[in-house]
Amino acid sequence: MRKFGIFLLTIVSIGLWVACGGGAESEAPADTAAPAAEAARRVDPATAASLQGKVNYSGQAPQLARLRMGADPTCDKQHSEPVYAQDLLVNDNGTLENAFVWVKSGLEGYAFDAPTGQVTLDQQGCVYLPHVLGLRTGQELRILNSDPTTHNVNPTPANNRDWNESQGPNAPEKIKTFARQEVMIPVKCNVHPWMKAYIGVVDHPFFAVTGKDGAYELKGLPPGTYTVEAWHEKLGPMEQQVTVAASETKTVEFSFGG
Repeated sequence: MRKFGIFLLTIVSIGLWVACGGGAESEAPADTAAPAAEAARRVDPATAASLQGKVNYSGQAPQLARLRMGADPTCDKQHSEPVYAQDLLVNDNGTLENAFVWVKSGLEGYAFDAPTGQVTLDQQGCVYLPHVLGLRTGQELRILNSDPTTHNVNPTPANNRDWNESQGPNAPEKIKTFARQEVMIPVKCNVHPWMKAYIGVVDHPFFAVTGKDGAYELKGLPPGTYTVEAWHEKLGPMEQQVTVAASETKTVEFSFGG
């Protein structure tokens, strides 16, 4: 009986020794938490810079093709004068309308507030208005039909979900969004083949579409080095690299040949 007591005491002592970490170095518990992601940078308004300039066109302005709308008399009778394509509009000052200018690279690591408001694409006089537009990823695109005829809105993206939906006269507006950046997305109407538009979807707020003066301005950029692209549906894309300092306003011109 005495031997059994000694044996039992020995077993208990060994158990306590192992439980207290005897005989081996104790290991710190593994850190299973994922490393914290690097915080996204924000633009400091005190050092924000701007890019501005024009998209120029050298050479004689081309003769635009007339849009023949006779296939739908409802479209044709909305116009008392000929309607022309908008694919190469040269302004009186030698600049281009409907060029899409945006920061293509250099903003990696920055975060921006979610887009607010809607961007509108209208069908009016059996043409898309505006012909070229830009919006942010996730921003609402509001599509209207102001015509007394049915249209068929059909964006054909490469990196976003495509869709093809009819919209009749006085039909409710359509609200759509695009999840991924894509420059540019063609839009067509399968009922009226002359109807074309282009949508630039960008994941930051630094983009613009040139108007009657061919000018653009990108405000609120953080200082840095960027690739800036001017895109035109007939003339293609053109890139420039530019470095802008804190609080600087720099002029960057683009020139397409005729």
